[in-house]
Amino acid sequence: MPRLSEVIAALENLWPAERAEGWDAVGTVVGEPGQEVARVLFAVDPVREIVDEAVELDADLLVTHHPLYLRGTTTVAASTFKGRVVHSLIKNDIALHVAHTNADTADPGVSDALAGALDLRVVGPLVPDPTDAQGRRGLGRICELDHPLTVRELAARAAERLPATAQGIRVAGDPEAVVRRIAVSGGSGDSLFEQVRAAGVDAFLTADLRHHPASEARAHSPLALLDAAHWATEWPWCELAAAQLDEISDRNGWGLRVHVSKTVTDPWTSHLPSSPSPGAPN
Repeated sequence: MPRLSEVIAALENLWPAERAEGWDAVGTVVGEPGQEVARVLFAVDPVREIVDEAVELDADLLVTHHPLYLRGTTTVAASTFKGRVVHSLIKNDIALHVAHTNADTADPGVSDALAGALDLRVVGPLVPDPTDAQGRRGLGRICELDHPLTVRELAARAAERLPATAQGIRVAGDPEAVVRRIAVSGGSGDSLFEQVRAAGVDAFLTADLRHHPASEARAHSPLALLDAAHWATEWPWCELAAAQLDEISDRNGWGLRVHVSKTVTDPWTSHLPSSPSPGAPN
């Protein structure tokens, strides 16, 4: 059975901390380096529901995509919800490790997993990492479809293949427009419109699209926009990451039991279609 320090070294090899953005907070949050690890749980968010699941599972290590303390803190008191997470992890001997923007740009990374969930063929990164001589790492992915789909058909595929959320898939653009090439970016992607336009794609699938960037993007070109829930676009990475750790475990004879949480931690819980009142814009 491996020690935590050995498992963390393997994870750091997949997602080196130095490749994270300067504002990010990645790496090991809690955990005793010498503790043994037999069971690992992957999830998007280090929230109380996930920690409770890790406790129920008797996991020794929780790996999440989102940081627990992205902006720092002055307290881990159990009177705060994040403090309660820390206390619960330590009381139950569960380590927490975070791979965020270093997993976004990895090869393979978050957007590769998103593309894989939609059966898209990756042809390269949307924003290449200049330190990667092979040109495979970077933010987002440019993809091709095996055969053209309409925007409507592509949105339906995303709605079917990605985890179900209250939001579903929002679409901007002609639903009958044909898509042959598409850019994807797991998580918030409306800072990437310049690169998306330069890529010459027909559509862009991401999350957290805001009114003004989306409106301006549509004014620039007929680019179709597919906006999914943030959590849903990043959850496929958990399955990819778990498979990577499984392979490492088999290679080293560790015998790890690796799990992926299916708990939905998207914060939005319901959605009601608009029903305009008489006299309101329709």
